[in-house]
Amino acid sequence: MKLLWLSALSCNGNVHSFFNYENLEHFLEEFSFIYHPTIESDYTLNDLYSKNIDCDILLLEGTLEDDLEKGDGKFHTLLEKYGTKAKKIITVGTCASFGGIFAKGYPNRYGLHYKEEALHTRYKSFKDKTINISGCPIHPETLASTLYSIKKEYYIKLDHYQRPKEYFGFTTHNGCLRNEYFEYKIDNHQFGNLEGCMFYDHGCQGPFTNSSCNKVLWNEVSSKTRSGHPCVGCTEPLFPKANLLSTKKYMGIPANLPLGVPKRTYLSLAGVAKAFTIERFEKKLI
Repeated sequence: MKLLWLSALSCNGNVHSFFNYENLEHFLEEFSFIYHPTIESDYTLNDLYSKNIDCDILLLEGTLEDDLEKGDGKFHTLLEKYGTKAKKIITVGTCASFGGIFAKGYPNRYGLHYKEEALHTRYKSFKDKTINISGCPIHPETLASTLYSIKKEYYIKLDHYQRPKEYFGFTTHNGCLRNEYFEYKIDNHQFGNLEGCMFYDHGCQGPFTNSSCNKVLWNEVSSKTRSGHPCVGCTEPLFPKANLLSTKKYMGIPANLPLGVPKRTYLSLAGVAKAFTIERFEKKLI
């Protein structure tokens, strides 16, 4: 299966993340890149403009810009040419999906189909064959698994942002080892501390971020929350938010509540949880 990896405005973080895929050698026997910005490929970037090359899947990394130039021409010329040819298009990372960091403050920069949460129509004709894999960077397992699913012609169920539900159908909070601390409103007071929750003071966005970070571990070892760092919500359209590492509150109540939890219900549960004194937690946090 022939892959084309195009990189727009990007830090190449998704490229480097993908290099950490544990079965990369086997993957490169199953798929071939007609062009990749860092892997030796059959064609150069300028060949893509001048030649008519077959392409099965187009992988798009980076933020799009109206007049972006790459190689000998305009980037949107390549995107339209090979987006039309490809059977599937995959946005690789939050920049390609929603605009991301490089789009902040720039009205003429955007993701393939979304500018943060808003739809735009420049590449509307590609929407039905697009799968968004957001993340800053993407998890290599998510990308590889999605490509194998396409190759084997499996049905991929997508969420409302066209992300595979297999990986984005639950929150980062689901699978977090700190859930019991969250339930009893016991906060972690220091980054790197392996005890306590980081939702109440340190801006953890795990309860309202769709990702598989605590189910499919990074390098099969860990995740942000497991290592004592808050989830920063990097798979979501509004990433990066201001004041990422602090929790905005109103009268002591977090401004953003877990997905699907009404404010009145949260307040009731919080009041009950605070009434408990749990000796084993108190000992750990001393």
